[in-house]
Amino acid sequence: MADQTILDETPQRRRLRPKERERQIVDGAIRYFAEVGFEGQTRELARRLNITQPLLFRYFPTKEDLIDRVYEEVYLRRWKDEWVDDLTDRSVSLEERLIRYYEDYVATIFRYEWIRIFMFSGLKGEPINQRYMALVRDRILRAISLELRHEHGFPADDITPLSDGELDVAWSLHGAIFYVGIRKWVYQEDIPSDLSAFIRRNVQTFLRGARPVLEEVIGAPSGVD
Repeated sequence: MADQTILDETPQRRRLRPKERERQIVDGAIRYFAEVGFEGQTRELARRLNITQPLLFRYFPTKEDLIDRVYEEVYLRRWKDEWVDDLTDRSVSLEERLIRYYEDYVATIFRYEWIRIFMFSGLKGEPINQRYMALVRDRILRAISLELRHEHGFPADDITPLSDGELDVAWSLHGAIFYVGIRKWVYQEDIPSDLSAFIRRNVQTFLRGARPVLEEVIGAPSGVD
């Protein structure tokens, strides 16, 4: 008689359609990696899901395949292309654009699994962290930097290309707001109860200090001695 422990499905294990089983594995992997990081073993993940490791590998042949799917689910599916459109809509003041963007961004990413997987990825050197930061830099921070130039009358990037220093200026705002999530889900510290007010204060502080910093990084704007 076959050893029931080596079968993909046992009488005690609920049989699921392939799509349902895949969904179960992905959701379980998101929870698992958010809790223990990428050192977590697929054998333990399978045990938690009450399936065998061979069944898990039937859906995701390698751990890297599973991590790629986690990235797609947690990060890419929550990314909104309209963020860039809204940031560059000059019919609205730059202050309000930044506030609206960061309010929506915070509402989208401030999740236990989002923050913790991101941090674990950076510590382990997994590509999730690098891929997402490149996306933020190339889409969001570039847009913010260009809008800052326009706001203060600096040359367009086809005249003076954006520098790493300018992107670092934009990172300073992004990082200050993102850090609240680290305080909550990594350090388990209290965070501001009114995140909208927190975002508004950070945006206003950033904008009031941006011009002199940009003058140092880029030079005086056109038409200014």
